[in-house]
Amino acid sequence: MKLYNTLTRKKEDFVPLEQGRVGMYVCGPTVYDFFHIGNARPFIVFDVLRRYLEYKGYEVTYVQNFTDVDDKIIKRAADENTTMQEISERYINEYFKDADRLGIKRATVHPKATEHIREIIDVICMLEEKGLAYTAEDGVYFDTRKFPGYGKLSRQNLEDLNAGARVEVDTNKKNPADFALWKKQKPGEPAWDSPWGKGRPGWHIECSAMSTKYLGQTIDIHAGGQDLIFPHHENEIAQSEGATGKPFARYWLHNGFINIENQKMSKSLGNFFTIRDISREYDLETIRFFMLSAHYRNPVNFSREMFEQARSGLLRLYNAKRDLEHIIRNADRTQMDLAEKEKTKQLEGYRNRFEEAMEDDLNTADALAVIFELVRDINTCIKGETSAAFAQQALGFIMKFVGVLGLLVKQEEKLDQDIERLVADREKARGQKDWPLADKIRDELRERGIIIEDTPQGVKWKRIIQ
Repeated sequence: MKLYNTLTRKKEDFVPLEQGRVGMYVCGPTVYDFFHIGNARPFIVFDVLRRYLEYKGYEVTYVQNFTDVDDKIIKRAADENTTMQEISERYINEYFKDADRLGIKRATVHPKATEHIREIIDVICMLEEKGLAYTAEDGVYFDTRKFPGYGKLSRQNLEDLNAGARVEVDTNKKNPADFALWKKQKPGEPAWDSPWGKGRPGWHIECSAMSTKYLGQTIDIHAGGQDLIFPHHENEIAQSEGATGKPFARYWLHNGFINIENQKMSKSLGNFFTIRDISREYDLETIRFFMLSAHYRNPVNFSREMFEQARSGLLRLYNAKRDLEHIIRNADRTQMDLAEKEKTKQLEGYRNRFEEAMEDDLNTADALAVIFELVRDINTCIKGETSAAFAQQALGFIMKFVGVLGLLVKQEEKLDQDIERLVADREKARGQKDWPLADKIRDELRERGIIIEDTPQGVKWKRIIQ
């Protein structure tokens, strides 16, 4: 498998530190609100990478943190006259609701910054001992000039960095690019005891401490959105490697940005959408399909037209699944004949093509194209006498591949039962030659986006694809 490493700016063969095992850290949300569609992309993309590694037989330890102490959380708590913990716990719960609906698997560990203060302090002490941290009036800072490799991930020259965009201006700093490791307590803020007095951790240090605790001093994969390359991931490298003297992560993966109707998403433009906002209008599995229909490193444009294309594509897969399940339940013949056995061998070739796409830097767009070609191929050989065994094998191929992508997981039993009842009522009306009632039920089904077909295995239904 080849992965594009942001650190080296090239695709590299993926070789884990330990054979058969992968340690993977993906930056999680700051829990002061619902997460937005831009956040959703790395959560989905790297969930698929994890799934694929597991599909290939790796034992994956997947760590995704929650930043539960932050200026935004503190401000929201003050605005709502409540505690930082109440705000963070509320939005951690809301995160899981939305993530579950997006098909994102729970991490092996979801550590919280506030539960790892001891580990954070230990890392800062190590940096002090090595002369890489200094105490200022308002806290402890990392001295970027003392770390020779600073800028190697983002390819920025330390001398060119100044107190402009993306670098916090602070007169307590020795250098503009220095960043806070520990912030001394301000009135009304939550705080913990430390060698530097009461305070709280900076943003960057928490990931270094939690990653080291759960994955060791060097990890296989560190991933997140492109916006985290600088300063967050750059600072993680500096403080982690400064403390341990070892490479922090061997492969750095970053996904591209999302635009909304060809514009950068921002609150000022009025095109800023949380996943919860979108779920009121769109099915979240379709959001997942949309995210995977482009290569993860490319920018994507979220628009209604693109969403409708994603919706239609997902419906095609659901209809193919339902057609094969209909044959499995109703076929006259259970065992495959010679032609079907030969066709099954041919379908095996799609496995190699699917894996080739996924192993080319997680090319989910090409992997989806392989799945749709597989579906078309299966459809061309489905006949009236198709056996249940062949349909089962064909469905198995589809479900294995879409399972890696986290698709076709929607539970539609209740809705399906309602439709099945209407189909049965129509058949009963036809048997009694009550043609007006049969036509009325057919029209009702069409209004609900359902068409019915007569097949040798009986009547079946599928959703209309626009």
